[in-house]
Amino acid sequence: MIAPATPDDAAAVVALWQRCDLTRPWNDPHADFARALTGATSTVLLARDDGDVIGSVMVGHDGHRGWIYYLAVTPDLQGQGIGRALFAAAEDWLRDAGAPKVQLMVRSDNAAALGFYAAIGLARQDVVVLGRFLTDAVP
Repeated sequence: MIAPATPDDAAAVVALWQRCDLTRPWNDPHADFARALTGATSTVLLARDDGDVIGSVMVGHDGHRGWIYYLAVTPDLQGQGIGRALFAAAEDWLRDAGAPKVQLMVRSDNAAALGFYAAIGLARQDVVVLGRFLTDAVP
């Protein structure tokens, strides 16, 4: 079953993100989790097994597009459809929020993630992502 996270899930979710190598030193995953739960247009959805967090996806929208981050499944449970179910739940959440399109960013060297997303029907978009840090947390 997939359901929204609560603040009490923070430690388990961040530990999952770390096990799945989704965190980076310049992003505070605890702050990311908290912002998603307190934002009016975002949340974190969880897959559980006997109460234990086994998967997560952060989802939100900016009024123009939906965005997905931190899709993670416990490594020894990958390949069992949990990631697909989390992605579908995120898409449902975005549809309910009125988002017309879903997008996500994947590091270009993450072949496993790129393969997963291709397998569930996502296509590369002809865009370049630009950005800059607004804090001192520069890598």
